[in-house]
Amino acid sequence: MLVDTHAHLNMDRFDGDRERVLERARRAAVKAVLDVGTDLKSSLKAVGLSRIFPELYAAAGIHPHDAARAGKDDFLDLADILEEKKCVALGETGLDFHYDYSPRETQKQVFEKQLRLARERNLPVIIHVREAMAEALAVIDGVAGSGWRGVFHCFSGTAEELDPVLERGFHISFTGVITFSNFTKQEAVRRVPPDRLLLETDCPYMAPEPYRGKRCEPAHVARTAEKAAEIMQMSLDELAKTTTDNARRLFGLEL
Repeated sequence: MLVDTHAHLNMDRFDGDRERVLERARRAAVKAVLDVGTDLKSSLKAVGLSRIFPELYAAAGIHPHDAARAGKDDFLDLADILEEKKCVALGETGLDFHYDYSPRETQKQVFEKQLRLARERNLPVIIHVREAMAEALAVIDGVAGSGWRGVFHCFSGTAEELDPVLERGFHISFTGVITFSNFTKQEAVRRVPPDRLLLETDCPYMAPEPYRGKRCEPAHVARTAEKAAEIMQMSLDELAKTTTDNARRLFGLEL
């Protein structure tokens, strides 16, 4: 049994075959999928889909790419969405200094507001960080230096960058990137304590081998699980149970 802890099934790219995509996930032993919003529209859609499909849970947030478009009313609306029963996390939020689609200071302000909202609501937070690890940790520490519940999703940092993230209480999640032939950060995977490890697809992106270059979907998390088990020298059954238990605890999933 597996959990895809980060998917974007709310995207239009799944409108034509979403039900078939979920059926393939069921056949791949994927018990639950966390459908993650990146703005108000996608967050609302994720919540709506979670009402239709029992295995779907939702997360609501404002991605750093969309930070510049976030107004005061958006945070009020986001707070309302977080009240939904199957909305189990705030996110994704964070900092992205690779593309800089939103000004960096604006990203930081929007990130901080969402972190405070997550703490107020006692919700785990899903964090996106790209080329901004030091800045992201500074924003996090400005809200609270420890006791965090949440995950650094699609982790792409080094083994050394893991320690400050883990010290603050966060989980670490890996995508199909770990299956790529040019992946060189196996030590980072090995350094994650098993009770902090999560798996995800980030679909429709990051399809693992042998699906690289195609649309990713939740069923593909099984391939990532196989590779993670190999890297960590665990049996697949042990890794599947561990990561599923971690997802259940962190997000309060009813599995």
